[in-house]
Amino acid sequence: MNDSTKVNINAKAKALHTYDAIVIGSGISGGWAAKELCESGLKTIVLERGRNIEHLKDYPTMTKAPWELEHRGRMSYQFYKDNPLISKAAGFGEDTAHFFIKDDDHPYVQEKPFDWIRGYQVGGKSIIWGRACQRWSNYEFEAPAKLGYGHDWPIRYDDVAPWYSHAEKFIGVCGNKDGVDSMPDGEFLPPYEFNCVERHLRSPI
Repeated sequence: MNDSTKVNINAKAKALHTYDAIVIGSGISGGWAAKELCESGLKTIVLERGRNIEHLKDYPTMTKAPWELEHRGRMSYQFYKDNPLISKAAGFGEDTAHFFIKDDDHPYVQEKPFDWIRGYQVGGKSIIWGRACQRWSNYEFEAPAKLGYGHDWPIRYDDVAPWYSHAEKFIGVCGNKDGVDSMPDGEFLPPYEFNCVERHLRSPI
C-alpha cells in the first residue's frame, strides 16, 4: 500500500466520543450541571454555541467609570426601542451590552409572556452576574398555601437550605448575616463596602 492509498482509522473513536452526559449550554445552569456530573465521576461534554471569553481582553469596559461611557451607562433611545427584551434584564447596561444577544438576533414566538434573554459565550449570562443573590425563605415556599393561589410547594426552606449552602460555598456570595427571617443568612463572603449615603442611612438616629 503506497502513501496515496493509506487511510486513517481512529479505532478509539467510539470510546473517545462517547459520554455519560451531554450538557447543552455553559451558563449558570449548564455550567453547574456539568460541574456536579464531573465530580460524580461521569464523563461529560458541554456544548456551547458562543465564543470563549478571555479575561481582560474580552472585558473592554472593566476599568471604565459610567461617565467615561458614551451614554453614561445607559443605551440610546433607539437601542431600547429595538431591544425591549434584553434591555429589561438585570445587569444589562452600556458596560455589559457586549455580553447580550440583541432581540433580533434570536427571534422566537411567545405564545405566553416569556422573556428569553441570552448571551452567546462560554459562561452565558453568568459572565455578568454580580455575586449577590438572596435565598428564598419559608415566606415564598408557604405563600401559595397561605394565600390560596397556584399549587402548594412540595418542599420547604429547610429542604433546600443545604443545597443553598453547597452552591454558595462554591460560587462566592457576598452579604451580611442579619438574622432576617424573610431573607435567610447564607454562606457569605464579606459584603461590599457601603458608600457614604448608605453608611449614613445605616447609622442610628
